Amino acid sequence: MKDLLHKISAVTEKLERFLIMTAILVMMMNSTANAIGRYAFNKSIFFSEELNQFLIVAVTFIGFAYAVRKGRNIRMTAVYDSLGLRAQKYLTTLIALFTSMLMFYLAYQAFLYVEELKNLNRLSPALQIPVYWVYAIIPIGLAIAGLQYGMSFLMNLIHKEIYLSFDVIENKNDKVGEL
Repeated sequence: MKDLLHKISAVTEKLERFLIMTAILVMMMNSTANAIGRYAFNKSIFFSEELNQFLIVAVTFIGFAYAVRKGRNIRMTAVYDSLGLRAQKYLTTLIALFTSMLMFYLAYQAFLYVEELKNLNRLSPALQIPVYWVYAIIPIGLAIAGLQYGMSFLMNLIHKEIYLSFDVIENKNDKVGEL
């Protein structure tokens, strides 16, 4: 089972890194080209702002999934830190399960929204591309986050350590330690 989870984790991590890196590089090149065009040639790229908005959506949702993978998501630990190790393990496992279910539910709802956009045949104003192409990244990012939380849940079930994500174990000395 752990081998299968490792393979899933490796594939999704490569996908996340590629999408985040590509989106950030395209945003950088787009913004630089637009600034050069505006100041050197007195002419902006008409779709620059729209493209950056679309790329920010991608970075936000895929970046969220990547943060979950690395155990760097927001955690409220005031009550958690006062609990014993056994209660912390139980709480972490329960949170991972419910958060996974919530992420998959949100991914489903986002998928329905993308389907609705597709049926409306709505095009973006400047680029004239179907907007559902852009927003399709939202259910993908939420589903990958749900998968990460699900794998964290499974790791907490089969190991005695507290797993914040598939390959991040909570370290009481520095709070987070990677394998």
